[in-house]
Amino acid sequence: MATTRPRSLRALCAALLVLSGGLVHGIAFAADPKPGPPLTIQKAAGEINIDGDVNDPGWQGIQPVTTWFETRVGDNVEPQVKNVGYLTYDDRYFYAAFVFEDPNPGAIRAPLGDHDQLSGSTDYAGIIVDTKNDGKTAQMFLANPRGLQYDALSSDVSGEDNSPDFFWDAAGRITSTGWTLEIRVPFTSLRYTDTAQPTWGILLYRNYPRDRRYQFFSARLPRDVSCFICNSSKLTGLADLPKGSHMVVAPFATGSQTNQAEDVGLPLQNGEFKSEAGADVKWSPFSALTMDGTINPDFSQIESDVAQIGANERFALFYPEKRPFFLEGVDIFSSPFTAVYTRTVTSPRGGLRATGRAGTNSYTALYAMDRGGGQVVIPGPQGSYSVDQDFQSDVGIARVRHDMGQSFVSVLSTVRNNHETGGGGYNVVVGPDFQWRPNTHENFTGQYLWSETKTPNRPDLTSDWDGRKLSDGAGLLYWAHGTTHVDWFLQGQQLGEEFRADDGFIPQVGYREVYLDGGYTIRPKENFFSRVRFFTTNWYDADLHDNMLSRRVSVGSGADGKLNSFIRVELNDEAYLSGTEIFERFRPRVIIQASPNRMFSDLSVDCSFGEDVDFANSRPGHGVSVTGGGTIRPGNHLELRLSLQGRTLNVNDPALGAGRLFTAQVERLRATWTFSSRAFMRLIGQYQQTTRDPSLYTFGVGSKSAIASGSGLLAYKLNWQTVFYLGYGDQHDYYSVSDDLKPMSQQFFAKASYAIQR
Repeated sequence: MATTRPRSLRALCAALLVLSGGLVHGIAFAADPKPGPPLTIQKAAGEINIDGDVNDPGWQGIQPVTTWFETRVGDNVEPQVKNVGYLTYDDRYFYAAFVFEDPNPGAIRAPLGDHDQLSGSTDYAGIIVDTKNDGKTAQMFLANPRGLQYDALSSDVSGEDNSPDFFWDAAGRITSTGWTLEIRVPFTSLRYTDTAQPTWGILLYRNYPRDRRYQFFSARLPRDVSCFICNSSKLTGLADLPKGSHMVVAPFATGSQTNQAEDVGLPLQNGEFKSEAGADVKWSPFSALTMDGTINPDFSQIESDVAQIGANERFALFYPEKRPFFLEGVDIFSSPFTAVYTRTVTSPRGGLRATGRAGTNSYTALYAMDRGGGQVVIPGPQGSYSVDQDFQSDVGIARVRHDMGQSFVSVLSTVRNNHETGGGGYNVVVGPDFQWRPNTHENFTGQYLWSETKTPNRPDLTSDWDGRKLSDGAGLLYWAHGTTHVDWFLQGQQLGEEFRADDGFIPQVGYREVYLDGGYTIRPKENFFSRVRFFTTNWYDADLHDNMLSRRVSVGSGADGKLNSFIRVELNDEAYLSGTEIFERFRPRVIIQASPNRMFSDLSVDCSFGEDVDFANSRPGHGVSVTGGGTIRPGNHLELRLSLQGRTLNVNDPALGAGRLFTAQVERLRATWTFSSRAFMRLIGQYQQTTRDPSLYTFGVGSKSAIASGSGLLAYKLNWQTVFYLGYGDQHDYYSVSDDLKPMSQQFFAKASYAIQR
């Protein structure tokens, strides 16, 4: 039976409709961004070679961009070092070049590494291009002095995402006075409308880490403006750009052999050598439309997901998407609710996708045939659990967004239809969302979704899958306010008990929440700390019968300082419902991060301690949770990246006694030797262990579980689709009989892919 929607949700839906209606009818919704100084581009008069030398004929006569602003640490002041940029284009490419001065070139931080492995603690620069001129979304093309590339989508709606990759070239040089950089981007890698003389938005950027992390832009970024891309300079002078008809076909072949034990402690059984072949196709019939297709895709991961501690966690853990087919226009799939989580498509047999823009409308639609084999999250008010999914399904996802200045309205729809041979069933989710920016300080965003579900008839997998029908709604509305000193974020949301999003990641339903975060920021001058924010973070969660699920009242402070450091201290007073009882806890948290020099960077420790809750057994406890890590670069070729996690929980049970309930830990070491910007060798070792005292549990558990895994990879990457991989991986599981680790699996694999462009 469907859950009746209470009045609060109906009121929220009404608010969404009223505000959306106001947007559609043009009620004063336009924000007032402050774009940077206008720029004019001219066509190159000669040839340009991408080698880091800016003396090519094509750069002669190009007007330099010499006006730059330090937006961090300073407030749009003149940079402490000189920066010069150049922009030009020809019939096929968009070019950018830079000349950066440095009083101490020996201090330049420019290690080699893999694609997208640029850290904020290193030197890099590039362009951020809003080719749609919508003031919301831009493509980022950044590189360091050794040509190491980073590309991403930056969105004022959904943030920055470096998952998408594009075809482009970059080369840099360290000189006696600083460094230079050249960037060449094919027009086929840019997404722009078909206009004779288009206007684009653009930002030129330099990251300059020394005693602090300084950032320089070619436009002001006012601290009382809540958007980023909206500050882009308007670029004119482009004319007669290519109109599409570009295709990339990337056939690939893989070979692998997996040896596996039937159970822990048994010997490995040699598996058969398996070979696969397939292809990815990307076709742009027009400059504003991209079609993606894949046949028998290889979605193997060449780097394992970083392990996360799951002990004493109530809800499923989120892992990011890394697979290329799903990443075109990924920003359009982003909405207030995570209703689209493409990792739910576990093993596609094939897929099609269209992404484009027509006028002020952006859209994307995806279809995939999923062979299954993954897991499905079953959500609830107090927790979630995962169920193996061994059946095939058809998946469809679509979203259309209509832009109006800095505001927009949108509609999202997802469908998953399970094949009858696997128990049948379906899930449909549909609903609108909007974002309204009436001025530079305010952002009102809301979403309402309705789901209809028929669960698979598979009670052998879970009792919740008995073919029942479910239908319910979910609504969300928030108000974000930001000025130079004051900011706040106020959100209300409610998800019905029967709401499901099988193509998304929503691990909790059947609750309502009010959330408030607010802060006051000061920026001391000539002090160790350059920015200090005092904040409060609070929430209250209740089920749909008004029974409290959790609450938090938190105060604290976060500060940026010298040594590229960040320090945050929180005092958290919390309460949680576990079982039928509410448990309170006071739990301080301390976060410290720093990147002091070229050798040691990204050092961090995140520690919570004090009172805790034993959710598995519904009783109070106390313990410590620590996450830490850092990067060591002895030279420009070798990188050692260490990450550590640990968690302890102690209890005092009147019936069972007192002591350490469990200790959980994860250690991971990632060592990379980079031969050049195209070739590297990587070794990863990871160990995950949990030790328990079974006598303190109210149910049966083992005293220890552990997994050790290792992998090695030799890679050559001409670009993100022309690659060669040769690798090895293994896993050892804990065997309680002999109290040691036994081989569980072993894999050898190779992959070759080549991108053919036309």
